[in-house]
Amino acid sequence: MAIAIGLWSLELKPGKVESVEPQADIRITNVALGDVLKDASGRTTVKLTYQGPVQIDSEDEDEDQEDEPKVSLHTTVVCSLKPDTFEQTSTDIVLQEDEEYVFEVVGKNTVYLTGNYIEQSVNNPPYMGSEDGMDSDDDEDAYDLREVSSDVEMNPDELMSHASHLDEIEEHPKNLKRARDLEAEEPAKLSKAEKKKKQKGENGKPVESTSETKKAESKKEEPKGSSEGKKSKAVEKEVAGGIKVLDSKVGTGPTAKKGNTVRMRYIGKLTTGKVFDKNVKGKPFTFHLGKGEVIKGWDEGIVGMQVGGERRLTIPPAMGYGKSGTDGIPKNATLIFEVKLMEIK
Repeated sequence: MAIAIGLWSLELKPGKVESVEPQADIRITNVALGDVLKDASGRTTVKLTYQGPVQIDSEDEDEDQEDEPKVSLHTTVVCSLKPDTFEQTSTDIVLQEDEEYVFEVVGKNTVYLTGNYIEQSVNNPPYMGSEDGMDSDDDEDAYDLREVSSDVEMNPDELMSHASHLDEIEEHPKNLKRARDLEAEEPAKLSKAEKKKKQKGENGKPVESTSETKKAESKKEEPKGSSEGKKSKAVEKEVAGGIKVLDSKVGTGPTAKKGNTVRMRYIGKLTTGKVFDKNVKGKPFTFHLGKGEVIKGWDEGIVGMQVGGERRLTIPPAMGYGKSGTDGIPKNATLIFEVKLMEIK
C-alpha cells in the first residue's frame, strides 16, 4: 500500500532519450499523447530500459578476487498510442528511488508521463502508506503496546468499561508492593486492636483502641462529599463523525494539533477481538495529522492527545474503511484502536 506525496510528470520528445533517477519512489499512472500532433495517423511507442537484478557468477567466485557483479539491462514497451484510436492509457509502474531508468519514444509525436511520488508500506490500516511497516525488526524507541492497557486483551463487550493501568504498574512497582505488604500486615494490627478492646479501665469500661480513635478522628476531619483517595474514572466522549474516544492515560507533553507530525504506537482490532494491524516495536508509525494520510477516524480522533497519553478510539465505518473495507477488514466494520502518542515533531 502506498500514499501519494507529490505530483510528477515527464515530457518525452521523439528522437530524445530521457534518463530518470528518482530521489523518491515514483508511480506512473498515465501515459498520453501531447496536445499538438506531428503525425495524426501514425503510432507512437514508449519504451523503457531498466536495470535487472544483479547477477553473480558463482563459478568465478574467488575470495582473493573482487570482480564487480554483472549488471543486466532490460528494455520493454510501456504502451503504443495512436491518434483518434488510443490516445492515452492508465498504468501502474513504480520507479524505485536511486535506480536509473531510460525512456524513449519511437514515432513522431510527443508523449507525457504523469504520476506521483509515493511512500510505501506493507500494511494498510490505519494508513494508506508509510515507510514504517508493522512489527519492524528495528528496536529503536520500542514500546510494547501488547501491555498498553488492561482492556487490549479483553472481550470486546468489556472494552467500554475499562481503562489502562500500564503506567501505574510500571512506574510505581514499589508502591504496589508496599500496598500488598500492608494488606498482609492488617490482620495482625486488627488482632492487637481487639486485644486492647478487651482491656478495661479503672471505671470498668472497655478502653477504646488507638486505631479506632484515629479512625473516628479522620472521619470527623473528612468533609462530606470528599473524593480524596478515589481514582477518577475515564469518561468516553464522542467527537467529529461519531468517533468515540476514551483517554486511559492523559499525557504530560505537548498537545497534538492538525498539521503536526506525530509518532504513534497502536493496536487495531475488529469488534470481534481480532487484531488486524499493530505497531508495537521498531520505528513508531509517523504521519501528518489532519492531512488525509490516514483514515478520518485517526485524523479526528488523535487531535487533543498529549505526548505520553494513551487513548482508545472506536471508529464507525464511515470514518474508517466504509462500505469497501480493505485487506483484513470487512466492509462496514467498526474499528477499535488502542493508541499511544510517542512524540510530536
